[in-house]
Amino acid sequence: MINLWKRHWFLILLGIVLLVGMAFPYACSRFAFAIPKNWVIAVVLMLMALPLHIDAMWNAVRRPGPAFLAVAINAIVVPLLAWPLSFLLKGELAIGLVIAAAVPSTIASATVWTRLAGGNEAISIMVTVVTNLACFLVTPAWVWFIIGRVSKTEPFSEMAIKLLLIVVLPIMVAQLLRLIPGVSRFATEKKPLLSILAQAGLLSIVLLGAVHAGMQLTALHGKLAGITGQIALMMVLAATVHVVAWFLGYRAGGWLRYSPTDSLAVAFSGSQKTLMVGLAIALEFGGLAILPMLAYHIEQLLIDTLLAGRYQVSDLVAEHAPD
Repeated sequence: MINLWKRHWFLILLGIVLLVGMAFPYACSRFAFAIPKNWVIAVVLMLMALPLHIDAMWNAVRRPGPAFLAVAINAIVVPLLAWPLSFLLKGELAIGLVIAAAVPSTIASATVWTRLAGGNEAISIMVTVVTNLACFLVTPAWVWFIIGRVSKTEPFSEMAIKLLLIVVLPIMVAQLLRLIPGVSRFATEKKPLLSILAQAGLLSIVLLGAVHAGMQLTALHGKLAGITGQIALMMVLAATVHVVAWFLGYRAGGWLRYSPTDSLAVAFSGSQKTLMVGLAIALEFGGLAILPMLAYHIEQLLIDTLLAGRYQVSDLVAEHAPD
């Protein structure tokens, strides 16, 4: 039990926060609505970016093909995969699936899972940096193109500026701070602590979204049966998009004769999506719109754990070694 908690404490707390917020939305609303959402998002992203050794990605610049392929899959292919599938969902769940597909690659787990499988970390870092720095234009562009608007109230320009301030700027500030030797050393040594603080902030934003979703579900009353079926379908579709993108990245790497380490980096960084940016946008459309982003995030962690074990580089080399 203790080992389970140590390995999966964040997923356990994520489930608890989600269930409590949705089951008791009005009891949690006073605390949840007091959360300064944009400030929390900005601080979380800065904490996540502070331990990131961005200089390591220059190892991938000499051979940029795999990184460009992963960026293309993450920023173009995944939204195109989710677009037709979103027609199978209704209302905010359809919007949420589009948002989940349009956000950038996750800062932390893409590199962690690439490392776990023995893949090229430099590629995953480069993809993470490029997609997050470009998300203030790419993400709202996809949302506007597919949905017709970027939020219930904000025009495209305001959403782009907001993402620039709460996503791009914190990442740049974090990397500028790393130029200070003491800060760089502190971020490296205290990476586990910074990760815990970032995840705590993330849980607070999940609570805010869960409260919004719970209030909307309470207002639906007798229509919950139909929503339950839609939520189950949404979870299947989110997993489908991720798995298809993962195998497309991995197989495309093989077709282009990239090494197994590069192909694995393309698969993980190209298919993973960041929860923080997704929540920031989904909350603008309503509580139910956060559910596809949460489903995608949880499913990618579970699925990629299995894939990292199955497609480890050492195993792949052994399978293809001559007898």
